[in-house]
Amino acid sequence: MPPTPSDRRQSEPAALDVEPLANRVPGVVWGLLALGFGLLLTFWLYRVQARQWQAERQEAVVTEADKGVAQLRAKLRSAELLLRSVQTMFLVSEQMDEDRFERLYANLDPRRDFPSLLAMAYAVRVPRVDGDHYSTVLVAPLEGNRDLRGLEVTDQPANLQALFASRDTNQLSASNPFALVQDRGAGRSGLGVTLRLPDFGSDPAPGSVSERRRRMRGSIAMSFRVGELIQTGLPQHLSELARIVVTDVTHQRHDGLFDSGGEGPATGQTVVYSQRFGGRTWTITVIPHRAEELPWSQSAAPAGVLVSVLLGLLVWSVSDTHRRAVQLGRRLGQRYQESEERFRTLNELLPALVMLADAADGCIVYANQAARTRLGESLQGSQLVSVLDGDATEVQRRLANPEAVTEVALRDASGARFWASVAMSWLLLDGRQQWVMVASDVTEQRALTELLAYQASHDELTGLINRREFERRLQRVVQGLGEPPPHAAVLFIDLDQFKLVNDTSGHIAGDQLLLQLATVMRARLGEEHVIARLGGDEFGVILSGLETPERAMELAEHLRSGLDGFVFVWETKSYMSSISVGGVVIDSLGVPLAEWLAAADTACYMAKEQGRNRVHFYSARDEQSALRRGEMDWANRLRWAVQEQRFVLTYQEVHALGPGSRGIDVELLLRFIDEGGALVAPGAFIPAAERYGLMPLIDRWVIETALANFDQLHPAGSALSTVAINLSGASIEDETLAARIVELLRLHNIAPQRVCFEITETVAARQLTDVIRFINRLREVGCRFALDDFGVGMSSFSYLKHLPLDIIKIDGSFIRDLLSDPISHAMVRAVTDIAHRLGLVVIGEWVTSEAIVSELREIGVDFAQGFTFHRPELVVFQRNNL
Repeated sequence: MPPTPSDRRQSEPAALDVEPLANRVPGVVWGLLALGFGLLLTFWLYRVQARQWQAERQEAVVTEADKGVAQLRAKLRSAELLLRSVQTMFLVSEQMDEDRFERLYANLDPRRDFPSLLAMAYAVRVPRVDGDHYSTVLVAPLEGNRDLRGLEVTDQPANLQALFASRDTNQLSASNPFALVQDRGAGRSGLGVTLRLPDFGSDPAPGSVSERRRRMRGSIAMSFRVGELIQTGLPQHLSELARIVVTDVTHQRHDGLFDSGGEGPATGQTVVYSQRFGGRTWTITVIPHRAEELPWSQSAAPAGVLVSVLLGLLVWSVSDTHRRAVQLGRRLGQRYQESEERFRTLNELLPALVMLADAADGCIVYANQAARTRLGESLQGSQLVSVLDGDATEVQRRLANPEAVTEVALRDASGARFWASVAMSWLLLDGRQQWVMVASDVTEQRALTELLAYQASHDELTGLINRREFERRLQRVVQGLGEPPPHAAVLFIDLDQFKLVNDTSGHIAGDQLLLQLATVMRARLGEEHVIARLGGDEFGVILSGLETPERAMELAEHLRSGLDGFVFVWETKSYMSSISVGGVVIDSLGVPLAEWLAAADTACYMAKEQGRNRVHFYSARDEQSALRRGEMDWANRLRWAVQEQRFVLTYQEVHALGPGSRGIDVELLLRFIDEGGALVAPGAFIPAAERYGLMPLIDRWVIETALANFDQLHPAGSALSTVAINLSGASIEDETLAARIVELLRLHNIAPQRVCFEITETVAARQLTDVIRFINRLREVGCRFALDDFGVGMSSFSYLKHLPLDIIKIDGSFIRDLLSDPISHAMVRAVTDIAHRLGLVVIGEWVTSEAIVSELREIGVDFAQGFTFHRPELVVFQRNNL
């Protein structure tokens, strides 16, 4: 017969008495074994980690060495480019005297990037009976380098060898390291090197060695202390990781150039790099410093020892687990009887309100101390629904369909209302179904949430709703359109001359003005309409419940007149304020919200443009509003045109009218690709770009694209003679544009003489000082300039004397009427005569017939451009160059 539960409970103590005696000693032994095993494993892991740490340090040294050598190579390359720039100046300058040479050195300021640079010099070739001699005639700076003047390069074999090598190869040549003249008598023992490039004059570079030797005019040199040059080219922290040794091994020589010093390696590998520079071969040897052992504290060993000890203690204690578990089981019955008391004690200590109610009648059978204190001592025995504030039906619904967590209102002992986060659930206790409710006071949290929601939808300064809340409410009005009354309107308000207050009295005064005006506007409109601050000095109004559209105009005028002549006093100053109001009546269904906002913005803009302090309502039939709206649409499209690759270039050829031809000249013309793939002429979008300040972005795109793909602008490729690029007045005001153009010319190796920039007569007359400064900056490097559309603006021959121009382009309106209008004919002739006296080239635009060509040739116009010669064609780029 199987044992009864009582029999099993009686037999369990006897079994439990035997096991602890059998397990006590083995538990100690296993604990010690576990401790020993853990310590051995810890020591093994430490050795593995130490080897890995050593390998990582070696790898880090190699990585840093790669970066350091790359940095040194970049430094040497920069030195070569510096010398190349000096050579370029000799190529474009037929005569280089000491003063120009000093200015060239000062402009380059080479010691800013090369502190090791001692001197920049030029040795002229002097043929003699015993052969060519090279005498140093130009030196910069003179301070510390006066001994170089008159120095014969032939007296320095290493220096002379570098000179010959640069002459024969027309490439940079570096000398053997040798003692520099500047260090004689100065107590310096370091070596130096010279970098040399030849000077063949401004003619095309000679192609053979014999021709180079014949045409050699002189040699340009820069001398460096080679050790300092290498040291400044290497990152400083690399010397902390390894010893760096640089050696010149050209022709099997081993001349030491640089040695950072330091101790040799204990383990690891030496890394050797080879560097070709100026016709010489340098080896860069990186010798890692002796690596330290992995510190004990940085390894996993301390944790391993701790884990080993804990493991031993754990194994030791596990032997007693079974005995304690049996003893615990014997006490479970007693503890179960004590669980209800423990539950009550725990709940008494909780800060949350805990209540237990009978599900049958809803009476509260238990409430903890927090609940009794907050809700009243007589809580027990009352109905649970009595503590909930709200409709009795809603409370019963919540009890019948409990939610995990919800926020409800409760009443405290004094009858005051507060909010609580309540969790309710069913509970089976002593065979009876009970309701358990746990509530936490969230009144402060709820108030904070409401405050944050208010701040998210309202302007902090004025207390009005902000733009996001304004658009949300306007969307609701638009969606409800059609309900009586049927009309609504939206107004945009802009404060006139608000910037004057900010600039003269400060932002605090400006904020006070906004606050006062917001108060007045709110009082003028009343509570039935919505007013918002959209940002800065812009406000928005939603007029709803209007009987007629005219009512919107009346309210807008009522608002404007109420603020007309508003006097704002700040300290000792007073200001007269007014507003410009733009509005649109919302009278159509299915129009997106953005369309209404854009229409109101356009109307506000028109109100300001018409003289400020007025009301203007948008109408699709209003030509000015439609034009301004179209410009705004174009402005939005143009802002993304570059990223979406909607701009393209076309070219139109310019033909010579006189005998002979000097090559192919073109003018670049901009086009926009619309959504249907059609090309849009610039007359459609340039006015919008000028009005909204987008011309600098467009001009930069044209310049960057044209110069980066210069030989692809015309099928003639590199045979293209001149490319004309138009510039706007806004770009002329950009102080960084000229420097960027010079940088691009050098980057893409474009002769500046092949680039001509066109500036309209109107821009030149309006921004004469800026134009002259801009033109002079680019003419210094060789670019040419044309005055476009001459004759249609503020035509005056007087300022032509002051503009450093190369070309005048007569406006096409005069060319078009040349044969039929005597005034146009006289104008063309006068411009041509005066331009020629000023040494300028004259181009006629809009040439549409052979008869006009003949007449222009008779007058003496030099070039012509128009459909008679060539219609604009699309520039096609290779895809990898875009």
